Amino acid sequence: MPVHEHYIKRCLEIGKNGLGTTRPNPMVGAVIVNKNKIIGEGYTSPYGGNHAEVNAINSVQDKSLLKESTIYVTLEPCSHFGKTPPCSDLIITNKIPNVVIGCIDDNKQVAGKGVKKLIDAGVNVTVGILENECKQHHKRFFTFHNKKRPYIILKWAESSDGYIAPETKDEQKPVWITNKHSRQLVHKWRTEEQAILVGTNTVIQDNPSLTARDWTGQNPTRFVLDKTHKLSKDLNIFNDDAKTIIISKDIINFTENVAQQICGVLFKNNINSVIIEGGSETLKTFISENLWDEARIFKGVPNFKTGTKAPLLKGNVILEKNIKEDSLKIYMND
Repeated sequence: MPVHEHYIKRCLEIGKNGLGTTRPNPMVGAVIVNKNKIIGEGYTSPYGGNHAEVNAINSVQDKSLLKESTIYVTLEPCSHFGKTPPCSDLIITNKIPNVVIGCIDDNKQVAGKGVKKLIDAGVNVTVGILENECKQHHKRFFTFHNKKRPYIILKWAESSDGYIAPETKDEQKPVWITNKHSRQLVHKWRTEEQAILVGTNTVIQDNPSLTARDWTGQNPTRFVLDKTHKLSKDLNIFNDDAKTIIISKDIINFTENVAQQICGVLFKNNINSVIIEGGSETLKTFISENLWDEARIFKGVPNFKTGTKAPLLKGNVILEKNIKEDSLKIYMND
């Protein structure tokens, strides 16, 4: 593997440590190399904290080595003042002569300005190393800024015969289709995304909490479709475990382009990723409007014979695996 690709790959590996905590900032990874030896590493701190470049520079014990080193980053260093000063200025101040960048930041506040500032200061800049991998790594950030909507993940579990719920049930709680290992994975996913969304019927039938109880991390913001404010305030979604936002007919028009309007609400709330967990009609709404990026579909052992049919979906299967007796397929939208 070429040298630049080797170190950008390392940047991607450590950048993932910021998943679920940096939002709405991107989860950047940075590596500082001197004479083919890594002397510093860093990734983006939780929102409001240091960017990856700052953490990487701070981790270098002998700062005199910086003026003869190369810093590798998954995303173009910022050039504007936000919660923290510009990273491009910090690189220039520390006289780091070489910067290797995975991909350009499409955010209009940056969009090549960081690179220009570095070049104008005499820094040798290389752009586009493992570019596609870096864009995929920053998919939530790019989708939010380029498409003005969150990165959308559809998720459901279906029985072995293709139903997401039985025809009848005795209690107001979920009927588990998958095993405890699959359910724990779902809770891990919840810590990685900024929001979770369900429809009214799911809340009424299952009384879900929509939190990450089985995994350590932040709970997602809960968005619930409740057209006519019919949901009781004693339901679990109104507890203090996470913030809940209701989307009613006062906010959107439920007769047309519902998914698109929901995306508008999420965007206004600065949500850069969301898991759509159901129910069937809500999932079908996003599928019919072709507003989804990824779908994660479990198939469990139970056989319902009748009930609510699982949505039909077309896409590229990018992962297929077994979790004990369950199966999981992950699709990307064509």
